Amino acid sequence: MDKRLVSFFKYAFFLGLGVFLVWWSLQQIPDSEWSKFKEALANAHYMLIIPVFLILASSHLIRALRWRILIEPMGYKPALPNTFFAVMIGYLANLAVPRLGEVLKCTILAKYEKIPAQKIVGTIVTERAFDVVCLGVVFLLALIFQFDVVTHSYQQVKKFPGAQVHHAMPLYQIIILAVIGAAILSFIAWVIISKKWKIFIAKMKRIILGVWEGLISAGRLKQKYTFILYSILIWALYLGGTWIGLYATDGTAGFGVKEAISCLAFASIGMILTPGGIGAYAYLLAKVLEQSGIDYTIGYANGTLQWFAQFLLVVVVGFVCMGLLPWYNKRKEKEYETS
Repeated sequence: MDKRLVSFFKYAFFLGLGVFLVWWSLQQIPDSEWSKFKEALANAHYMLIIPVFLILASSHLIRALRWRILIEPMGYKPALPNTFFAVMIGYLANLAVPRLGEVLKCTILAKYEKIPAQKIVGTIVTERAFDVVCLGVVFLLALIFQFDVVTHSYQQVKKFPGAQVHHAMPLYQIIILAVIGAAILSFIAWVIISKKWKIFIAKMKRIILGVWEGLISAGRLKQKYTFILYSILIWALYLGGTWIGLYATDGTAGFGVKEAISCLAFASIGMILTPGGIGAYAYLLAKVLEQSGIDYTIGYANGTLQWFAQFLLVVVVGFVCMGLLPWYNKRKEKEYETS
């Protein structure tokens, strides 16, 4: 099949998926709240999506810079464009299947930067560990500035369906997991039948050692203070984007940084509960604002707008990165051949 046709179908699939996810998120709004919701959106300040878009894009760029610092102690220095492309394509994939993006990030960087994938896996685990610490700091700040709001909002997390046992997994996710499970079982059967235990064990040993090397890379950072600075900047930009986003609706405009910290803390949990934070992000942000005296519907409208700004960023920039990734690397190869 022609490569251009394959690329077209690939883009069409992800675009269709993006449209479906937007539609699905709108179905989460109760029918009784639609009139208030529409009114809040009709009077919203949509131009604020632009600064939020730029702030969040900057945070993803800094995340790519921070990831390079983690990889550097292993003797590799991936190009910033490829690292950024991998980050954004990973976020795009996560909209379809949770954590699929982490696999794609490893695959992309391993392919284009010639870095063993297992070593990259270790750096991603380390990076996520630092993010958990940063989120913990955000919650601590929220408790200091708005103890009552945080404690009451916490009860709402347990009520959200996404926080319960995953009893409603979408069909496409079930199919993907079934295919992966069948592939794993087939591989195990092949190893047993072919009696290639020694080769398999040797490969597993290399993988484990590679992951371990990636995990301990944080202890050998050459730019420790820069890494810490980048981590602070990432979450400071998240906070700035959330704060500006509160001004998008009339009812939530005027809130300060302390309210934005509480919103960021619980909205971040929403991003974890569902793919891309669909439904959960707006719901939890609305519940936090409700504790500050804002009508739930107004809070939900604001949360939907803030979520949409992030969704739009991931879809638009993710698609652009998918197109630029092969182009950039072909150009890099030509420059290398002519040099």
